[in-house]
Amino acid sequence: MLELTITIAISLTMACVTFMALIPLLHQNHVDAAFDTTISAISGYRNQATSRTRRYVLTFTNPGTITVQYWPGGVPSPPPVTVVTYNLPTDIQFAVQAGFPNPGPDGFGDGTNPVAFNACTVIEAGQPCVVLMPDGSAQDDSGNSDGGVVYLTRPGDLYSSRAISVIGPSGRVRGWRLYNQSGNTWVQQQ
Repeated sequence: MLELTITIAISLTMACVTFMALIPLLHQNHVDAAFDTTISAISGYRNQATSRTRRYVLTFTNPGTITVQYWPGGVPSPPPVTVVTYNLPTDIQFAVQAGFPNPGPDGFGDGTNPVAFNACTVIEAGQPCVVLMPDGSAQDDSGNSDGGVVYLTRPGDLYSSRAISVIGPSGRVRGWRLYNQSGNTWVQQQ
């Protein structure tokens, strides 16, 4: 009986140590999943906008929701139709943290706004959004060229931070990760 108790105690101890060692990997997996979801939504709907000659509106709502809408007509009607809504893992948010470099990736944002796109004026008024156009460009919902950046982070974990920039006239989408290289620096993901 004593040998069985010792064996169970050792097994439980090893299970606890293994679980504690896996927690950082689980957290990293959430950051990667949020980054992949966001960059895939932006680039995927940009590609659909160009191949289908349609306009797609992506609205970013805190703490971590991306709403994709198809916008068939001009202002003010017909209204956009919601295509899909993405929710990021609950521990990852559109947020900024002290220590973000200014300016942000590709010169967009100053590290103080989690989503640095113009606010919608027609669609989802007041929410940051980007309209992906059939010519490949990114605009606001008033038709102005609109580049910007979306910051993703786990609050309290500065170096978990990622960013996605969209260059307005070309609609180019690039992913970034925050590193400490002689000061905090955004480094483009490959």
